[in-house]
Amino acid sequence: MSAKKIKPLGNRVVIKRQEAKTTKGGILLPEAAQEKPREGKVVAVGPGKVDSKGHVHPLDLKVGDKVLFSSYAGSEYKADQEDFLILSEDDILAIFN
Repeated sequence: MSAKKIKPLGNRVVIKRQEAKTTKGGILLPEAAQEKPREGKVVAVGPGKVDSKGHVHPLDLKVGDKVLFSSYAGSEYKADQEDFLILSEDDILAIFN
């Protein structure tokens, strides 16, 4: 299943995490020794949050936005040899311009 085949519910988004960077000397640290990137690209967006009156409030995000999110936010899943993250819009801290 690819990210294009998944539709998040409510105010959730699917993020493709940014690739890990190499050090200034060009050394790529093993995955266990480095912190996972907190930046990524939005690949799918849910319809929005439903309030108590049944009105849907659309998200401020759109597919293609580059975002910064909380360190331990969301749930990870793997599809087609790629890692994705499903998280709530509330866990997204900023959108890069």
